Amino acid sequence: MIGLLAMGPLSDRIGRKCSIVISGLIGATFGILRSFTSWYWMYIALEFIEAAFGDVASSIFMLSIEMVAPDKRILFQMWCAAGFAFGFIVLPVAAWQVPYWRNLLRVIYSPALLFILYLFLIDESPRWLLSRGKKDKAIAIINKIAKTDKVAINKDILENISSEKYNEIPLSKLLKNTLTSKTLLKIFLICITWWSVSTFVNYGIQINSVSIEGNKYVIFGLISVSETAANIITTYSMIGFRRKIPLVLSFFLAGLSCFVQPFLPNNIPWLTITVYMFGKLMASIFFYITYLYTSELFPTYTRNTMHSLCSSIGRIGSIIAPQTPLLGPLT
Repeated sequence: MIGLLAMGPLSDRIGRKCSIVISGLIGATFGILRSFTSWYWMYIALEFIEAAFGDVASSIFMLSIEMVAPDKRILFQMWCAAGFAFGFIVLPVAAWQVPYWRNLLRVIYSPALLFILYLFLIDESPRWLLSRGKKDKAIAIINKIAKTDKVAINKDILENISSEKYNEIPLSKLLKNTLTSKTLLKIFLICITWWSVSTFVNYGIQINSVSIEGNKYVIFGLISVSETAANIITTYSMIGFRRKIPLVLSFFLAGLSCFVQPFLPNNIPWLTITVYMFGKLMASIFFYITYLYTSELFPTYTRNTMHSLCSSIGRIGSIIAPQTPLLGPLT
């Protein structure tokens, strides 16, 4: 929640590529350091720093949507989000095979050290470069892409690409401009609302999945499989029905699934798991749509800042979600 307020503006200031490398290495370093501490509060402090400044998701997402044309954005995002879904599936397998928590932390965080290679493997976002007045670098990347894909680009078109360096907008001024505009304020409040609900329901279902009767690793893995299905369904539903209808429908069906869950008979475990997985499927769908939809509401030069701000405030849902298992004894 706190880190997004720093990493979003940082990504807009120094670029998507550098932000990805920096946050990835921070996450790996502090994640591994946690495995060596024997003091509880030191563990908490290291986890706080890792969670705050080691999250690469926002910068990677912005880079991925800015590298392709708007009409190809949804399909491209599906392939990128496949990695997110795959990670969710691998996590319970790793936890099952490496149950000792110190070794598990080293296993799941060590691969993030490879983020240093992104300095050589990926290019900066041409859209970000243009928004910073770095037209020559942006054109060089576009030409590199065209050469790789064996596509001829008219030089006159490249020369006529608009490039304007936007002045840095402090977070305080950005908030002032947003809160004093009725249209922007409305959009901002809606984004905060759906982010809070998205994080609360999505992570709440994920966390509580281990309370379902059965092997907790297998059940967590099955629930995680829904991420892959949600990724595909989200892509083609947004292609056919845009954003609003799939978003509203998935919100409604996820809420309905959560509502009926307590009324299901305990002696039919397959029904409980099926309804639970359906709820997680719907929650994953509206989480994906929320991520993309929010980014499309703000211009390039403040896109990551405002996206991170909405996501940051929306983490109120993430904070509440881990407390939901405490409701178990009351039911």
